[in-house]
Amino acid sequence: MTFEEAHEQFISGHLNSRPEGERKARLERGHRHAEVLFLKNIWWPLRRQFTELHSEYEVLDWRGRSYFADFAWLPGYVKLLIEIKGFATHVRDMDRNKYCGELNRETFLYAMGYHVISFAYDDVEQRPELCMTLLRMVLGKYQPAEAPVSRIRLLEQEVIRLTLHLARPIRPQDVKQHFSIDYRTAVRTLRSLSDKGWLLPVATDQQERIARYELNHGVLEYFN
Repeated sequence: MTFEEAHEQFISGHLNSRPEGERKARLERGHRHAEVLFLKNIWWPLRRQFTELHSEYEVLDWRGRSYFADFAWLPGYVKLLIEIKGFATHVRDMDRNKYCGELNRETFLYAMGYHVISFAYDDVEQRPELCMTLLRMVLGKYQPAEAPVSRIRLLEQEVIRLTLHLARPIRPQDVKQHFSIDYRTAVRTLRSLSDKGWLLPVATDQQERIARYELNHGVLEYFN
């Protein structure tokens, strides 16, 4: 099935399932160029289907007012909202009240169990590979890999995530404590990531022994 065929079915299905009124009208006029481009350049190449994805998804803010997210991915317990933000509407033309309202809404949605991620329109149009990598990392937190992944590969992926979380050079002791594994395995995993170029060894002062590792540039490529 081509993207155009799948997209037509996707929109038609949501239009048919929505009652007459604002929710249906919003989908008809809200699903515009930026949203279609996101589906064509990023979601479709990454997923090849639109299952559990909703366009112009309605939620209420803290004032009880309707807010329509560009997309919502709702595979059961996960509530992920996706926004495509153009520079003109979200930066250049935004005043202080709109800015405060947007931040308050995102915080409220987080409190209600939603996770909100945003992509710049320029990246969707000109750098879709970057958007795909970032989206793959997000979705990978919530679902198993489609292809079998070895335990070593899974451990390496989580060590990369842990290093990002720590925001400092990682030590074998950090890996040992976080994953409840023995020290030797922690050292072996860090050395493996270093040999592959994802981590760079950091020598301790006045010692040749490597005790810490820092992220190498281009680490996003690891998740491709």
